Amino acid sequence: MKNEREKLDVIAAYQQVGSYRGAAELCDTTHKTVKRIVTAALAEEPAPPRRVRDRNYDSFAELVRDKVAVTHGRISAKRLLPIAVAAGYAGSPRNFRRLVAAEKTRWRQSHHRGRRPGVWAPGETLIIDWGVQNGLHVFCAVLAWSRWRFVRFARDEKATTTMALLADCFEALGGVPKTVLADRMGCLKGGVVANVVVPTADYVRFATHYGFRPDFCEAHDPESKGMVEHLVGYAKRDLLVPLEMTAGTGDLTAVNAAAAVWCAEVNTVEHSEICAVPVERLEQEWPLLSALPSLRPRLERATFRKVDKLSCIRIGSARYSVPNRLIGAQVEVRAGDGKVRVVEPMTGELVAEHSLAAPGETRIDDSHYDRPRPDRPRRAPRPRTPTEKEFLALGPVAEVFLTGAAAAGVSKLATEIADILTLDRSHGRDALLAALTRAVEFGRWRAADIRSILAAGTGVPVPQPAGQALVLTLPSVPTRSLADYAIERPS
Repeated sequence: MKNEREKLDVIAAYQQVGSYRGAAELCDTTHKTVKRIVTAALAEEPAPPRRVRDRNYDSFAELVRDKVAVTHGRISAKRLLPIAVAAGYAGSPRNFRRLVAAEKTRWRQSHHRGRRPGVWAPGETLIIDWGVQNGLHVFCAVLAWSRWRFVRFARDEKATTTMALLADCFEALGGVPKTVLADRMGCLKGGVVANVVVPTADYVRFATHYGFRPDFCEAHDPESKGMVEHLVGYAKRDLLVPLEMTAGTGDLTAVNAAAAVWCAEVNTVEHSEICAVPVERLEQEWPLLSALPSLRPRLERATFRKVDKLSCIRIGSARYSVPNRLIGAQVEVRAGDGKVRVVEPMTGELVAEHSLAAPGETRIDDSHYDRPRPDRPRRAPRPRTPTEKEFLALGPVAEVFLTGAAAAGVSKLATEIADILTLDRSHGRDALLAALTRAVEFGRWRAADIRSILAAGTGVPVPQPAGQALVLTLPSVPTRSLADYAIERPS
């Protein structure tokens, strides 16, 4: 029988009718069962205990218990079965799975974490987290009490990006909560000492500016911020996946605009956990939030560089020009939003601004130099010997002749210019300059050519550039037919 109450009913029925079969019909059982219950009751002896049969896996329970404890309840029966078979187990895999399941259940009952549900106070906690899908990073934040949600997208998870999006969240929220809870993000974590997270100095300055307390979850404990973990998955499948199917995720501005519309939509729908609309709950929570500061903090990380002799600074393996009056001085460099800004530390003046360059590239602004940049470098002659100095003293035409002769491959150019200088003493400076000018025009680069030009004198023609085409207007004449030109034969 199932329980003691049914046994009492059988005994009462037997006492009433006085027979085993009559009591069995009343209690809907067999007469043998009635006889056994009545006999046991009259003898005042309990029913014999049920004999527990030995199972074919009992001798392997200790082995399974040790493996489950070592693996913290994660090992499967599939992996344990070959070990048990090697130890002599001859039963079925089904019975062995029962043993493993029972041991894993017993281990978990004594090793659970004993969590409590979160109890959130209004205006107290904002939970943030990052997610990534297809190279696009999604920043999510949830105001714990009202379940108000904030989602935006970014290209990276740097500290400046995280704090900028957190500032956007505060502005959209219209206030600042008391605590911002995050996991141990590498961009916000400066170190860990005795399991206590030390935030970075930039994050501490940011938190002080807005007046909230930075808090961090335990390591490897996503359950403590499951609220925002659910939001990350929800934003990926309900917002990001449809955007990828329709327009793609190339334009970050368009994606964030769609995220703002999506947040406005989900915040006006009743939340299944709190059975309330987050926007309506936010109206009650908003007076408990701290006021926003009047200005945003500067999030760009400033570094200092020395301006080199090229009037440039190097950062990120790229060069950026600055005004050449700052050569040798230390300048402050701020990088952010795809821009590199150079500020003079003493005055705070913005002296240069460039778009971000790839490693190895150069960004030049011609206004930073005293002259515009030439199309190609100009390497002027620099005389060293007395002969070179005397020849270049003839003027610009001598410099042009020298560079032209060098380009033409005159190997004994030093000897040639020495011979040309002797012609100055015999023909005069003016005649020599005219001969040099004519030699440059005709591409003649030797002293013998200069001597021939001087010997020809001034009666040689002067080359002139080609002019415009000659166009003449011809006079108009009357036209006649071809019959007028026929030959008349005599008759």
